[in-house]
Amino acid sequence: MNFLQAEWRKLAIINYEIDPEILMKYLPEGTELDFYHGKCYVSLVGFMFLNTKLLGLSIPFYRNFEEVNLRFYVKKKEKNRWKRGVVFIKEIVPKYALSFVANSFYRENYKTMPMNNEIRVNGDELTVKYAWKDKSWHSIQITADSMAVPMEDDSEFEFITEHYFGFTKREHKTSEYEVCHPKWEHYPIKNYQLDIEFNALYGKDFEFLNEQKPISVMLAEGSEIEVKTKKYIM
Repeated sequence: MNFLQAEWRKLAIINYEIDPEILMKYLPEGTELDFYHGKCYVSLVGFMFLNTKLLGLSIPFYRNFEEVNLRFYVKKKEKNRWKRGVVFIKEIVPKYALSFVANSFYRENYKTMPMNNEIRVNGDELTVKYAWKDKSWHSIQITADSMAVPMEDDSEFEFITEHYFGFTKREHKTSEYEVCHPKWEHYPIKNYQLDIEFNALYGKDFEFLNEQKPISVMLAEGSEIEVKTKKYIM
């Protein structure tokens, strides 16, 4: 059963290498960290939620909005098959009702903050900016070629975007839900600007990201998505 249908569009993805030990206390039981060429990743992702439907119903004033999340990558073996997924440290959205629904039904760590976005095309350049505010404003801005290109097999972009499950750790329980979407195209990056205070947003575990250069920056086009109803696995 589909819990949610929507489009995820213009995903700005900022990737950092992280010491795996930092993530162990956030790791849901029954999962293990997933690595790309021996490196452990944490990603800050900003994107647009568009044409959102909850249980098949459109909710007025809640169809289109921004989200920014901090996540890392895990896998879980089930019947000789690896399920590859993500775990969210925190997800930021602009309306309280969105946080309430997500926290109530999926036990995720959603927070409500003022947010805005800017997406524009100027000739052969595409600029995407997401901004959000706790005590001060934070932002991600990426400029890229305006023509998207296909995903390459076994690429870093494939690793980051081809995790199709969400795993949640709450009170010694692990829940799982599936996210369905096709392979995504991406836009070649020209430059980027970050204005983020990681300690204020995510705590001391992630304060080091203030001084660390991203290992990579990506901009995915996205697609229509479906989020399946969650189940408890542990």
